[in-house]
Amino acid sequence: MNAGLRVALTLLLALAAAKLCIWLHTPIPWMLGPLLATALASVLGAPTRSAALLRNGGQWVIGAALGLYFTPQVSALVVSLWWAIVLAVVWALALGGLFGLWLQRQHAADFAHLPPGAWRATSYFASAIGGASEMTLLAERHGARTDLVAAAHSVRLVMVVVSVPFAMQWAQSHWGLQVDARLLPGPRVAQWPGLMWLALATAGGALVMTWLKRTNPWFMGALLVSMGLTLAGVHWSAVPTGWSNAAQLVIGVSLGVRFQREFVHTAPRWLASAAIGTLLMMVLSVGFGCLLSWATGLHPATLILGTSPGGIAEMAITAKVLQLGVPVVTAFQVCRLVAVLILVGPIFQWMGRRKKTA
Repeated sequence: MNAGLRVALTLLLALAAAKLCIWLHTPIPWMLGPLLATALASVLGAPTRSAALLRNGGQWVIGAALGLYFTPQVSALVVSLWWAIVLAVVWALALGGLFGLWLQRQHAADFAHLPPGAWRATSYFASAIGGASEMTLLAERHGARTDLVAAAHSVRLVMVVVSVPFAMQWAQSHWGLQVDARLLPGPRVAQWPGLMWLALATAGGALVMTWLKRTNPWFMGALLVSMGLTLAGVHWSAVPTGWSNAAQLVIGVSLGVRFQREFVHTAPRWLASAAIGTLLMMVLSVGFGCLLSWATGLHPATLILGTSPGGIAEMAITAKVLQLGVPVVTAFQVCRLVAVLILVGPIFQWMGRRKKTA
């Protein structure tokens, strides 16, 4: 079966799953349905496939949509929270570090055949709360088992993406979470030709970020351009709901296809440990988010999403669909990702030098 047909069939499966989730009234149905359906089909051996072009397009659309929330008033609020963002970054680094130490000790006997340095790198980069692909690349540079690192991050992302939206939906139905009017987007209606100008400008930002070889270029480039335009008072157009739904679908597919049949056979005990560790990190992050909520006066749901150990796009999509403070969640998640990408490598090298001199 050729690649194009595999992509088309996977998208049809994802669309059917999204429609089913809409009928079942699940949270973020356009991402959760495709994710779960393609993950299950992949594990069962179906020839699922995700197209990088579609995934990039999905990240571009979501980045552009999220940037529209950064009005001057919202941005002033986010800047005033700088100290909370710093605390969230420190929390993420500490939480990932502790998880890594636990993994290292838990599986030392299982992977005793690996050189000590390689095993330390494997457990360290597998536990860092950052971009999965970037952590895998860093792990490869240090001689780690990249398959184990990628598997641990896949487990973490999927567990968070599946569980957090359901928890937030339950909280909304039981506690009646209210939308904060301060955190709504600037433009709220899609219109022409403004949509064309917004698409061209954000695509240009994504291409520049790609040329600069930055992480998540299609998401970050579109986000930064859209954010800059909104801050400057330029309100060309909102992003059509249909575009956002399609973007969520292809992002869900790109997460689901990671779970190929071989994935299940990749060190089952390691996968179980990754799942247990992720569950514990989620529970602890809920407590940390509630503490930040008490300190900042913002709603707990917003801070829980902002400090959750998931990905930027996935947590921001959850905040957008459930209207739970998109700009604050995005700011927390973006700053954490940037800090983690900058700091985890040097911290690992520092720890290695310290170990040698001890």
